Amino acid sequence: MVMRKVLCGLFLSCSLCMAAFARQTDNKPAVVERFMDMGFGMFIHWSVDSQLGAVISHSLSGASEDYCQRFFTELPLTFNPKKFDPDAWAVLARLAGMRYVVFTTKHHSGFCMFDTQTTPFNIMNTPFHRDITRELVDAFRRQGIAIGFYFSPEDFWFFHRQGVPIGRLQHEQHYPVSNPALMEHDKRQLKELLTNYGQVDVLFFDGPAEELKEYAWSLQPDLMVTRGQISTPEQTTPGVPMPGPWEACYTMGTDWQYKPTNDPHKSGKDIINMLIEMRAKGGNFLLNVGPKPDGELQIEQEARLREVALWNFANTEAIHDIRPWHIVREGDVWFTRSKDGTAVYAFVTRTAWKYGERKELVLRTLRGNAGTKVSVLGYDSRLVEYRQDYDATLRWDASPLGLVVSAVNGQRFYTNNLWDNPVVLKIEHVDYQPINDKASKQSQIDGAK
Repeated sequence: MVMRKVLCGLFLSCSLCMAAFARQTDNKPAVVERFMDMGFGMFIHWSVDSQLGAVISHSLSGASEDYCQRFFTELPLTFNPKKFDPDAWAVLARLAGMRYVVFTTKHHSGFCMFDTQTTPFNIMNTPFHRDITRELVDAFRRQGIAIGFYFSPEDFWFFHRQGVPIGRLQHEQHYPVSNPALMEHDKRQLKELLTNYGQVDVLFFDGPAEELKEYAWSLQPDLMVTRGQISTPEQTTPGVPMPGPWEACYTMGTDWQYKPTNDPHKSGKDIINMLIEMRAKGGNFLLNVGPKPDGELQIEQEARLREVALWNFANTEAIHDIRPWHIVREGDVWFTRSKDGTAVYAFVTRTAWKYGERKELVLRTLRGNAGTKVSVLGYDSRLVEYRQDYDATLRWDASPLGLVVSAVNGQRFYTNNLWDNPVVLKIEHVDYQPINDKASKQSQIDGAK
């Protein structure tokens, strides 16, 4: 009965996923493929209220008239991120393996981080008096990173001017389709964003996207609309693979914008394992940073990205231009496959594999053949530093039990060798071998949760 419920749940999830996939066709197929290839992106939440270390925009919801007035008039007078260095952000993103960026051009407060003629509540009316969006776009393009814009159709500054209670989707006038003036305001801003900054690759609508996404496509037909068109779970990862594109959005700590206190962060290893799981399930990972009000990235967030960068430097081919394998994982070994189908990548995660140690793996769902070849990404399996006459040879065998691999973890990343992030095996020219026994089926179902 338990197994029946699990299978029914999986069937229902897949049915819902197929229904969602059917709604994704307005993004061009080639654009969708390009988006799925990119795999890993940098989300940037940053606005005028980062000066307060408050939840971005939402402190206005339900706020007093005095609070609102001071937010809209006083905060722009002191926002001056003199340490803003978008080139440094872009280089770090590239090293970390991020292929696209999504920047908060306008969050719910209505403050525009770009030069706009639609509202005085914008970055040009601050002491900084420079178009942050322009500088960020140029810097990330120099690193070959695709450009994405976050845009909130809801606009608290605009609501306040209209006399509409400030909140999120709690009043009819919060919806652009029910508020013609808001719809026109949003379209004017989208026209600026989609005509003044060159090719924009990704657009993330954080709110009602009806009519606005169609308008955006009329301006840039090759735009990939994510939220508002595809599934973009926030702070959660789907339990099963989903067909077509999807994107999970996560913070490193507990908030999206800069939070100076009470904000424990995920470890670098946590982030790497999350990336592996999402890519194995066919999704993209949009990982957030929240710059400080002076324009610097938080040291905690930079440190995590440096750790991801080191891991990515060795293993980048396993997370980009890939698609899901027949199964998500076997136990603690997750799988992706190259788009051309010539290679499977096996990520050995959550298992202590010390530097210089040999490990034996039996991959039951892989069937080797005469042309099979196995390698460790980033390591040539010939020697282990400071060890004389040590056999680091990588061996594999196509046995009736599956593909048997014997490998040494020999890539030296830290002086103390305490690097416990996943090791990735590249397995070329291998076939899928279904396992039919009950225990293995349950394992694969559990692995997809």
